[in-house]
Amino acid sequence: MKRPKLKKASKRVSCSKRYKIQKKVKDHTRKLRKELKKKGGASKRPKKDLGVPNSAPFKEEVLREAEQRRQEIDEIKDKKKQAKKVERAQKRKREKVTGKKETEPKAKKPLQEVVVVEQPEKEPGPDKGSKQHLCSELNKVIDASDVVIEVLDARDPMGCRCPQLEEAVLKRGGNKKLLLVLSKIDLVPKENVEKWIQCLQLEFPVVAFKASQQIQDKTVRARKSRIVASNEVLDRSRAAACSGNGCLSEFLSSYATKTENEAQLKVGVVGFPNVGKSSLINSMKGILACNAGVKRGITKSMQEVHILKNVKLIDSPGIMAAPSNPPASMALRSLQVEEGGVSAHEAVRTLLKQCDHSQIMLQYNVPDFRNSLEFLTLLAKKRGYLQKGGIPNAEQASTAFLDDWTGAKLSYHCKASESHDLPDYMSAAVVAEMQTGWDLNSLKTGNEGTLKDVKCPSQAGSIGLTSKGPTAGLLRVEDVTEEKPLLRVVEISVRKPADAASESVEQNDENQPEQTPEEATEANGTQAEEPPIKRNPGRVQFESVPVDMSGSAASTGDAYDFNTDFN
Repeated sequence: MKRPKLKKASKRVSCSKRYKIQKKVKDHTRKLRKELKKKGGASKRPKKDLGVPNSAPFKEEVLREAEQRRQEIDEIKDKKKQAKKVERAQKRKREKVTGKKETEPKAKKPLQEVVVVEQPEKEPGPDKGSKQHLCSELNKVIDASDVVIEVLDARDPMGCRCPQLEEAVLKRGGNKKLLLVLSKIDLVPKENVEKWIQCLQLEFPVVAFKASQQIQDKTVRARKSRIVASNEVLDRSRAAACSGNGCLSEFLSSYATKTENEAQLKVGVVGFPNVGKSSLINSMKGILACNAGVKRGITKSMQEVHILKNVKLIDSPGIMAAPSNPPASMALRSLQVEEGGVSAHEAVRTLLKQCDHSQIMLQYNVPDFRNSLEFLTLLAKKRGYLQKGGIPNAEQASTAFLDDWTGAKLSYHCKASESHDLPDYMSAAVVAEMQTGWDLNSLKTGNEGTLKDVKCPSQAGSIGLTSKGPTAGLLRVEDVTEEKPLLRVVEISVRKPADAASESVEQNDENQPEQTPEEATEANGTQAEEPPIKRNPGRVQFESVPVDMSGSAASTGDAYDFNTDFN
């Protein structure tokens, strides 16, 4: 049976629907056109060829040359078409003769011999955070410098001195000079700073310095320079002010002009972590040239910074403190707290022992505390360092406490020693040699002007700290040993429960010399027991304990009698 023809569906729609579709299409094309215009895309309409203007000279010759060129292009196209037609005709004739269709095989590329070149494995570079790398970079700075600046924290200048560093600078050749810079003088009472300058000037020239804490990057500085405040409150603030940079730059430039060397004077800046080495360089330069912060060990390698035409400063990583130093010195100047070798809680406990209890309470505005853990709990509640459930975060409080002491925030001071003796590596001749070539009179007037400009705290508002003397440092790579975790074998044994008397007898027997079974029999008059098992300290051994399965020996005091419930 013939299938009936189905009627196709009509494409007619209502006018409202058709107009709606047309409007949506128009809006869509307009949107695409706008996006294309924003991106800078070319318009769909091809640009009209304007041709040669009538005012152009030699217009007829230009048009004639363009026509000739067009004809040549058309001739080349025609020749290619004719060649293709001839090839097709010849191909058809060959197919008629042979009766087979010709298929052109694809040309195979010749196999090329692949030569595998074994590249030598690249040796991993030195770890910039390793102690050996930091030690070698510090020695590079000392060798490359004509003048070495040892930066000392004015809150504890004697504790920031490194005898090994000073001895190494004095023993190096090349007529090197050593200069001391007291940084962070705005955190120490003025009388205390003056006494320390008088004490340290007996050995080396001393410069008082206060670095700026608001040094910005060059790009940020240029961006903000368009907006100038009417009263310049930010520039006059205590943190933004820098004192002593003019005195230090004049002091170094005057020495550079006196030296016969025509090259730039290279000045190495060395010291323990967080004494203000990078901040000193940034304040001298006026921009953020070196990374600086509260975290210890930010500087990993030497960096040269040009500050004057004839003076160049070299930044260096901090000196590593030797493990033989007192715990208070290690808490303030060692990198072990950052590396996790010493817990922050232990460092806080050590510092609290060195300070007056009442001064800490007044400084941090906390009530009386019995130990360091209670103090950290009170400090965490005071500053809002809380964990889930409102539990005080003692670890965060200890980190903040150490940041106050190592950073430029907390005011504390150490008393200068009244009696002064030269160290073993120095003599009167060395002191005279270190002070020759410097303009000491201008240095004295410059330090007096710096102390007048800086606003120092009062003696009552500063915490008194007992200094532990110079801190020993590691300068030679041979002295540095990377600490590796040691695995300890713990001997575990299961013993029979015994009373205190039997344990004391066993301890006394251990102190006596060992006896053979025969000697023990003769001494006790009884039969010797089996010889004890020899213990191997490298292995875990267990002793067998006899277990009585009968219920006679079981104690009824701890057991619950279920029969009492049914009586």
